[in-house]
Amino acid sequence: MKIGVVGTGYVGLVTGTCLAEMGNSVICVDIDSAKVEKMKSGVIPIYEPHLDIIFERNIKQGRLVFTTVLKDALDNSEIIFLALPTPPDEDGSADLSYILGVSKEIGKLINSYKVIVDKSTVPVGTAEKVKKTIQAGMKESSNPFGKSKEALFDVVSNPEFLREGFAVDDFMKPDRVVIGTSSEKARKVMGDLFSPFVRQGNPIIFMDEASAELTKYAANSFLATKISFMNEVANLCEILGANVDQVRAGIGSDTRIGKRFLFPGIGYGGSCFPKDVQALVKSATEAGYDFKILKSVMEVNDSQRLSIVPKIKSFFNNDLKGKKIAVWGLAFKPDTDDIREAPALFIIEELLREGTKIFAYDPEAMNNVRKKMGEKISFSANQYECLKDADCLLICTEWAVFRTPDFAKMNSLLKNKVVFDGRNLYSPEAMNELGYSYYSIGRETIKNG
Repeated sequence: MKIGVVGTGYVGLVTGTCLAEMGNSVICVDIDSAKVEKMKSGVIPIYEPHLDIIFERNIKQGRLVFTTVLKDALDNSEIIFLALPTPPDEDGSADLSYILGVSKEIGKLINSYKVIVDKSTVPVGTAEKVKKTIQAGMKESSNPFGKSKEALFDVVSNPEFLREGFAVDDFMKPDRVVIGTSSEKARKVMGDLFSPFVRQGNPIIFMDEASAELTKYAANSFLATKISFMNEVANLCEILGANVDQVRAGIGSDTRIGKRFLFPGIGYGGSCFPKDVQALVKSATEAGYDFKILKSVMEVNDSQRLSIVPKIKSFFNNDLKGKKIAVWGLAFKPDTDDIREAPALFIIEELLREGTKIFAYDPEAMNNVRKKMGEKISFSANQYECLKDADCLLICTEWAVFRTPDFAKMNSLLKNKVVFDGRNLYSPEAMNELGYSYYSIGRETIKNG
């Protein structure tokens, strides 16, 4: 099939590349000409495991091409995916200006039947807004296609459920595909497009547009709720002297609850959970409903991100001025370079306000943090370089490379044998045997020395 993808951010680039991998012809559109030229030459602008391999392969085989001209995609595609950013406005609502701006341009240019697909995470009612905006673009430009008696286009909601770090596998082998449409014609087109991805029997779930839009927000909000609930349990464990790892095992084995998203830590971040929870609360408020659970989820996460700072301050007798703190991990989660709403950045800003010096290492996210924070912190070439003469180590992201470090080497570099572990990578018992003071989330604190 012939497909256009408007927007080459995380969702757009994964979507376009994976659709091309299945044999479709894909044109990706972006307004950033420098970015488009780099992609044409095979330079991938994001870090996502395994994406680079199929990205390069499909460019070489001519199935994946890039342009800055929207008309090129419209003229040569039967399906147009809108994979544009929907950042939160100041009031928490999703900013639809990018999507609606492109929709108006589509209305001016469209010249044959297209299925327009909202791939971005959008609030309920967006499909209808996109439809009206396209129609407005047709009228504004006196598009002759607008006078056709045939159906001009259909707008479909097709939310993505991609986990950063696993996005290629999630797209190629989805748990489910959700398609919101009231058009039988669009339903057949979308069913044909996605049927090769669900050959193992996972469902394509058809529903109305509003339900599909709400499904994405509801899914992410529920997962964010599980994380925040477990963080609250972890905080209670510390007060009561319980071990959150044992509690997690005890409740996670209940099939009604499940093991996933029950790992406590310093809160969730990223491009989805924070803004999706916020947007769903905003939508509920506008509809006259007080979504108390999700408001609490946001409050818990806000406080959880900084929950490890008092532990650091207590260890140093509330005097952090001049202390050198080594930080492992800057991305909001492992296997990505995404730093949006990353807990590490909130913690670092708080520690800088206390007068500390931060030396950080992350396998992939340092360039993005450097663009955001400039010279406010120092960056290290590897995980051990930042430990030299550091007063402590703070772990903010659970990268695999941090799970089994060379403790003997760490001992020779750290000024104090103390680790503040925001992701519970090590067992308190093992750290005690190694002679470390060890502070984690929801477990026994180990004090040595």
